Amino acid sequence: MTMLTNVFVKTLRDQRRALAGWSMGLAVLVLLEAALWPTVRNMGNLQDFIASYPEALRELFKIDQFATGNGFFNGELYSLMLPILFLVYGIGRGARAVAGEEEAGTLEVLLTTRVSPVSLVLHKAAALAVAVAGLGVVLFVAVLLSSSAFGLGVTPADALTGSLSMVLLGLEFGMLALAVSAVSGRHAVAVAAASALAVAAYLLYAAGGLVDALRSWRGVSPFQQALADGPLGAGLPASYVWMPLAAAVFLFVALPVFDRRDITVH
Repeated sequence: MTMLTNVFVKTLRDQRRALAGWSMGLAVLVLLEAALWPTVRNMGNLQDFIASYPEALRELFKIDQFATGNGFFNGELYSLMLPILFLVYGIGRGARAVAGEEEAGTLEVLLTTRVSPVSLVLHKAAALAVAVAGLGVVLFVAVLLSSSAFGLGVTPADALTGSLSMVLLGLEFGMLALAVSAVSGRHAVAVAAASALAVAAYLLYAAGGLVDALRSWRGVSPFQQALADGPLGAGLPASYVWMPLAAAVFLFVALPVFDRRDITVH
């Protein structure tokens, strides 16, 4: 096994316990939300409950769709909680990918071997992509099992596109954090930059549904790209393409900068 492969495998091995913990927490969250569905479905005044919400909130959190299993999951999980979980995981891991090694003093050691700076970042990025995708697989399985147990009626195709939207969202901001991590060498800077842009993107998504002047800009937000019309039950929107493209741009812009940067122990 080459040193390059070792970087990839070692990164995944170092993340295995954290990924296992995140996976368990994610599965429990989905299960607990699904357990509420029979109660919600049998509410005699469900339509009155839905109508009591302001129109803007009904649109933002897909509350109008609460009478279906897909709509319930969209409103309860995919509109806010799951995006937050995937963003926190992706940004956290991306920020540590390079800056964590540099701040710990291990990056210089890696770069004195046959691993080039560009190869190191690419393998760190690959490990991040695999880890986020793994979390997406857990979400896919948890949604299907919970749907079957509590009668939500979510199909495998809907669960797949829902998981894909969360993976792409986490991957885009995770790669942004990794890129800032590689360019700056500072974990805190990477977390702050990616988190700030994620908040700004969500505010644009939310405000675009309320303010006519911002509505035409809403499609720029990764949240609009990931959550529009679903994501459960939305099919496979063309807007999904923009998220991996943005992730690739972040990564490849950072590569030449990192390749030329002097690496020092902080």
